[in-house]
Amino acid sequence: MPFGRAKAHREFFRLPADGQVAAGITWQPVPGFESEISELVLSDNLDPHAHTGSRTRLARWASGTLLELPVEHDYHEEILVLEGDLVVGCDVDGLGGEAFGPYTFASRPTGVWHGPFTTRTGCLMLEIDSYD
Repeated sequence: MPFGRAKAHREFFRLPADGQVAAGITWQPVPGFESEISELVLSDNLDPHAHTGSRTRLARWASGTLLELPVEHDYHEEILVLEGDLVVGCDVDGLGGEAFGPYTFASRPTGVWHGPFTTRTGCLMLEIDSYD
């Protein structure tokens, strides 16, 4: 890999349950959303300062989580909803918007504004972030 650090080689491994460690990883709270969103980073060499690399993670949102403002990233983002619901385009109270369930997918290029978001039942998503 010419830039940044290479991702670690990982063969198949079981994912850890809450509070457990497997293959050296564990579920961690997402800074700023500690009581609402947790993540399990599966593979990572994303370097936001150098704008290189990619990250693959599972993101788990608790029921009622609300991100009331739209967001945008300087990296490409792909999201696959695996469980629960993700509501896109709700208002600041979490009302309205369009609900998406399991096996729905989004691919967002760099700089695309998206959201606000909420989940009514909670959700589990596979997320891949990468610099092109």
